[in-house]
Amino acid sequence: MKYTAHINVMPLKELLDPQGKAVNNSLHNLGLTNVNDVRIGKHISLHVEAAGKDEAEKITREACKRLLANQVMESFDFTLTEG
Repeated sequence: MKYTAHINVMPLKELLDPQGKAVNNSLHNLGLTNVNDVRIGKHISLHVEAAGKDEAEKITREACKRLLANQVMESFDFTLTEG
Protein backbone atom coordinates (compact mmCIF):
# COMPACT_ATOMS: atom_id res chain seq x y z
CA MET A 1 0.00 0.00 0.00
CA LYS A 2 1.05 3.59 -0.53
CA TYR A 3 1.02 6.13 2.27
CA THR A 4 1.91 9.79 2.56
CA ALA A 5 3.75 10.79 5.71
CA HIS A 6 3.32 14.37 6.91
CA ILE A 7 6.18 15.07 9.32
CA ASN A 8 6.63 18.10 11.57
CA VAL A 9 10.07 18.75 13.04
CA MET A 10 10.35 21.43 15.73
CA PRO A 11 13.14 22.64 18.01
CA LEU A 12 12.88 21.29 21.53
CA LYS A 13 10.98 23.67 23.81
CA GLU A 14 13.93 23.74 26.23
CA LEU A 15 16.22 25.22 23.56
CA LEU A 16 16.41 28.74 22.23
CA ASP A 17 14.91 29.30 18.79
CA PRO A 18 16.69 32.35 17.33
CA GLN A 19 14.70 32.24 14.10
CA GLY A 20 11.42 32.07 16.00
CA LYS A 21 12.55 34.94 18.24
CA ALA A 22 13.40 37.08 15.19
CA VAL A 23 10.00 36.41 13.60
CA ASN A 24 8.26 37.10 16.92
CA ASN A 25 10.03 40.48 17.20
CA SER A 26 9.25 41.35 13.57
CA LEU A 27 5.56 40.57 14.08
CA HIS A 28 5.53 42.88 17.11
CA ASN A 29 7.21 45.59 15.00
CA LEU A 30 4.36 45.20 12.49
CA GLY A 31 1.83 45.85 15.24
CA LEU A 32 0.86 42.21 15.80
CA THR A 33 1.62 42.38 19.51
CA ASN A 34 -0.84 39.67 20.51
CA VAL A 35 1.35 37.02 18.80
CA ASN A 36 3.86 35.34 21.13
CA ASP A 37 6.15 32.33 21.48
CA VAL A 38 6.84 31.82 17.77
CA ARG A 39 8.73 28.60 17.03
CA ILE A 40 10.08 27.86 13.55
CA GLY A 41 10.37 24.27 12.36
CA LYS A 42 10.01 22.33 9.16
CA HIS A 43 7.34 20.27 7.47
CA ILE A 44 8.34 17.26 5.40
CA SER A 45 6.08 15.07 3.30
CA LEU A 46 7.18 11.78 1.80
CA HIS A 47 5.61 8.77 0.17
CA VAL A 48 6.06 5.37 1.76
CA GLU A 49 5.26 1.97 0.27
CA ALA A 50 4.54 -0.62 2.95
CA ALA A 51 2.49 -3.74 3.54
CA GLY A 52 0.33 -1.94 6.10
CA LYS A 53 0.00 1.14 8.28
CA ASP A 54 2.12 -0.29 11.12
CA GLU A 55 5.02 -0.90 8.75
CA ALA A 56 4.63 2.58 7.22
CA GLU A 57 4.75 4.11 10.71
CA LYS A 58 7.89 2.13 11.52
CA ILE A 59 9.60 3.25 8.30
CA THR A 60 8.62 6.88 8.85
CA ARG A 61 9.77 6.86 12.49
CA GLU A 62 13.10 5.33 11.45
CA ALA A 63 13.59 7.99 8.74
CA CYS A 64 12.92 10.72 11.29
CA LYS A 65 15.24 9.28 13.91
CA ARG A 66 18.10 8.54 11.52
CA LEU A 67 18.02 11.53 9.17
CA LEU A 68 15.14 14.00 9.23
CA ALA A 69 15.31 15.18 12.86
CA ASN A 70 18.29 15.85 15.09
CA GLN A 71 16.91 14.38 18.30
CA VAL A 72 19.45 16.27 20.42
CA MET A 73 17.83 19.56 19.37
CA GLU A 74 14.51 18.67 17.71
CA SER A 75 11.34 16.70 18.26
CA PHE A 76 9.11 15.26 15.57
CA ASP A 77 5.60 13.99 15.04
CA PHE A 78 3.86 12.67 11.97
CA THR A 79 0.58 11.53 10.48
CA LEU A 80 0.02 9.02 7.72
CA THR A 81 -2.66 9.10 5.06
CA GLU A 82 -3.41 6.34 2.56
CA GLY A 83 -2.88 6.96 -1.11
